[in-house]
Amino acid sequence: MKTLILAATVSMAALAASQSAAQDLELSIYTGYQTSPHSRVSGDYPGGGSYDKLIGWEGKSFSMPIYYGIRGTWWTTDTLGFGLEFSHDKVYAPEDEREDIGFSRMELTDGLNIVTVNAMKRWPMQWGKATPYVGGGLGIAVPHVDVETTSGDKTYGYQLTGPAMRLTAGVSYPINDRFAAFGEYQFTYSSNEADLDGDGSMNVDVKTNALNVGITMKF
Repeated sequence: MKTLILAATVSMAALAASQSAAQDLELSIYTGYQTSPHSRVSGDYPGGGSYDKLIGWEGKSFSMPIYYGIRGTWWTTDTLGFGLEFSHDKVYAPEDEREDIGFSRMELTDGLNIVTVNAMKRWPMQWGKATPYVGGGLGIAVPHVDVETTSGDKTYGYQLTGPAMRLTAGVSYPINDRFAAFGEYQFTYSSNEADLDGDGSMNVDVKTNALNVGITMKF
C-alpha cells in the first residue's frame, strides 16, 4: 500500500510539474468524519462452511490510522477538470456482530483504500469568493484485509478486491493566491471480493459517507 500511495503522489507531482506554467493544476489534502451504513457480508470460512450476515459497520475516523485523502485535479478549462484521487477510508465490524458469525476480527482499516480517476465541474466565484464544485470517479478498491476467525485462521494484507466509484460535492474558498480551504460531502462505493487464508472468502459491498475539510494548493 505504501507503494500505491507513493505512485499516486508521484503521478500527481508529475502532473503538477508539467502544468505549473499554466497554473491550472491543484493538489488537495483532506480529512474528516467518515461513516458506513449496513451492508451484507458473505463467504466461505477457511476450512469449509459458509456465512451470511448484515453488518452495521463503524468508521472510527479519528482512530489510528485516521481517515484521509489526496486529490490531484488538472483544470483543462475554468470549469472542467480531470484527475486522480486516493482516499484511506476504513470500516470495522462491531464485536457482537462479527462474533455471531465466528470472527474475532473483521476490518478493512489500513484501510478500505479507494483509487479513482475523476471528472470535476466547478463554478468559479459563484457565491462571492466561494466556488462550488461537483465530481465523480471510477476506479479500484485495494483494502488491507484484517480478518481472523475465532478458531485462529488469520488473513492480514492488501488485496485488489474489485471496482469502486466516488461522488463529491463541495465548496472552496481562497485563502490567498496559492491556497484555498474547502469543505465537501463525499460518497464512495466499492464491491469487494477478498480471499481469506485457508481457502476462505469474504464478499461485501461497502458504501461510505464522509464530511471532509481540507486545503488545496494551486500550481
